[in-house]
Amino acid sequence: MRTPTTSAAIAAQLVRADRQRLLDLVDGLPDDRLTEPFRVTDGPLGHFCDSLHDLVAHVLMWDEITLALLREAAAGRSHWSLDPRWETAEIGSALNVGGVEAGRQLPSGLLIERFGGVVDALVAEISSYDEVAWRDPATGGPFGGSVGALAEYAATPPDGTPPYAHVGKHLGLEEAVA
Repeated sequence: MRTPTTSAAIAAQLVRADRQRLLDLVDGLPDDRLTEPFRVTDGPLGHFCDSLHDLVAHVLMWDEITLALLREAAAGRSHWSLDPRWETAEIGSALNVGGVEAGRQLPSGLLIERFGGVVDALVAEISSYDEVAWRDPATGGPFGGSVGALAEYAATPPDGTPPYAHVGKHLGLEEAVA
């Protein structure tokens, strides 16, 4: 059974600090600066972000999925993303490309506003667990682990990136922040 590498309180701090890196980077930038070419470090599933706008869309999509996954687990259900048919590199790449492409259809300001709201919701969801509940088994279909391990699994790129350092990975900052 998988176990979390951090407490719920630390996980919430790591998510907040990692996502704040991106919020600080985009704060106050006009649309033309957000959509201009920006070198984003490739993830384990390839390259799909060409700008800060794209990176916001990408991380937002995965944070939305993580939030939904945790809420489904709390309700005793397995989230669709844990079905083995969705857990392939090809499907993950397609989700990344599709999520970024969908984000390109939205105004940057609206996307960033949504990103901030989802970060707040994800941090609140993680913070709602006490340490006993954080280590309780999750409803994750084939996922054999605790709620905390499920959160870490969903919110961390699958390539040895430090827990919850999704933004840091794409900005080339390998260390986690707290």
